[in-house]
Parts: sequence; C-alpha cells; structure tokens
Amino acid sequence: MTPIFVSAEEVARLLPYSECIPLMREAMIALSEGRTRQLLRGIIDLPQGRAFGVMPGAMLDDGTFGAKLVSVYPENFAKGGSSHQGVVALFDPETGAPSAILEAGEITAIRTAAASAAATDTLARADARRLAVLGYGEQAWRHVAAIREVRDLEIVTIWGRSAERANAFAARVRDTGLDATVADDAASAVAGADIICTVSAAPEPILLGAWVADGAHVNAVGSSRAGPIEIDDALVLRARFFADHKEGVLAQGAEFLHAKAAGLIGDDHVLGEIGEVMAGHIAGRTGDGDVTLYKSLGSIVQDLAAARHIVGKLRRTSAPRT
Repeated sequence: MTPIFVSAEEVARLLPYSECIPLMREAMIALSEGRTRQLLRGIIDLPQGRAFGVMPGAMLDDGTFGAKLVSVYPENFAKGGSSHQGVVALFDPETGAPSAILEAGEITAIRTAAASAAATDTLARADARRLAVLGYGEQAWRHVAAIREVRDLEIVTIWGRSAERANAFAARVRDTGLDATVADDAASAVAGADIICTVSAAPEPILLGAWVADGAHVNAVGSSRAGPIEIDDALVLRARFFADHKEGVLAQGAEFLHAKAAGLIGDDHVLGEIGEVMAGHIAGRTGDGDVTLYKSLGSIVQDLAAARHIVGKLRRTSAPRT
C-alpha cells in the first residue's frame, strides 16, 4: 500500500468542528477506559526557543496506530505563519506498513479546539453565553469557532498584550456575526465570563483565580509542557481540576506542577480525566457555583482519531491517490 498524503487544505475540508467535537469526545472516553496506548510527549529543545516533539500512540478498538512529529517555531506567528508544523503518520493495522501522512498543523489546530469544546460542553453551565479569550493567535480563533458549536454565545471578550492584534482579532470575530470586544486588561476581560480560554504563549500567569467568577469554566490550553504557566496557583487550588490525560498532567502539566511544588496540592487534586466525566464515571460540575478547569496538554489519541476519520472519508469518496 502506497501511503496517501493529505494536505492542510484537505484536513480543513474533511474535519469540520461538527464532526471533530464528537470524535474528540469518543477519543477521550477511549483513553480513560484504557482502550488506547500512548507514551508521554517527547520534547527536544532547540535553539532560539524552538522545539521538536514526538507523540506515538495506538487505538486498540480497531488497531489504528501512528505518531505525530511536530516542530514548534514560535516566531512564525509574527511572520504570518504557523508556529506548529509537522506530520501525523498512520500505519496499516493489518500489515504494519505506513498508510497515510497528514499535515499535522491543521489537525492540531482543529482537534485542540474541538477537544476544548467537548470539555466545555461537559463542564460549563448549560446557560453559559459569555466567552473570554486570553490570547489572539491561532488557537484563540479556533476556540471561538469550536465553542460556538456547543454554546449559544452572546459575546466574546478578548485580551492580549498587543492592543492592535487584539482589535484585529475582535474584528475578525465580529465578521462571523458574533459580538466581540477588546478589554484593557486580563482581569476586565474575564470579569463575569462564563467560559474562559487561556490560549497564549505566556511564561507567567495571565489569569488569576481571584478574577474568575463563581460558576465559570476554564480551558487552560496554551502551556503544553512543564515550564510556562498561564494560570496562578489560586485558580488551580480553587477549581475542580480535570486533565485530558492524567498521567501527562501529573508529569508535564505546568500549572499543576507549580501548585504542587508550592505544597498547595497533591496528585489527588486532579479529580480525573475529562473522558471519565464524559462517560459518567466521575462527577464534573456539582453545582452552578463550581469553577471547573480542563487542563489540555494535547494527546496523540486525538490526532489519531482525527487522522483516521479523515483518511476514512478519503478512501470512501476518492479514487486511489498518492
């Protein structure tokens, strides 16, 4: 079997949020029920703040397995390019041969936001309407697009360090028909918000627990490794804290590790994985006043589920291609 190659444009066409959000829900349930295998993300630091990551894994239900290889070049965003670039490689479960190579940047962008939307649908109040986004990059845009699939948003409030970029992002959101405004500071942005997404590259906290309203849900997405932290210890301590992958968060979840190192929490502060909540095995929100938090590191099973879906659609609808 000659591997097929799937471009970023094809990924975007074949993986709409309406399909990816339920895929992420299924993948996270499978992970939490032990129907997947994955190693912790391997990261090689490169000069100038760059990195190279490797994420291998397998889906046991149908034998799908593969890996994502991705480079992180943060400076690309300022140049109008993607900071995350790479490939997702799938292998044939029957023969072990490589079967597909997919552009990873678009898969990562879509599945990350779709997973947050699935977590939001699981943990946020049913009447949540006000979204605050701290950041204005690729994931900020993706999160607005995905979360509006699961909640009827009334307004999006945006904050970022560059007022010019924040205003440009708000204008882009308004072009989709959503009301969007720019706040002068992060505290004002999240005041009264029902859903908060931190999607920045901040090395130090930009969201403090004291600013978050009772009943809010937080998606902490920007930090995907031990080191940079977007939210403070007070918010970690206050929230009902759920991981995408508990083993990963205990080892590489920067905000959790910072609060643990300060002696404020232990491992049991991670109440469980979002897949366990989705499957009904553990409680998520217990009352309207709870602050809930989904810590996203990203998981290879999300990439594999998305890639398998895309390749399946291509094989069902297209002539053989390379």
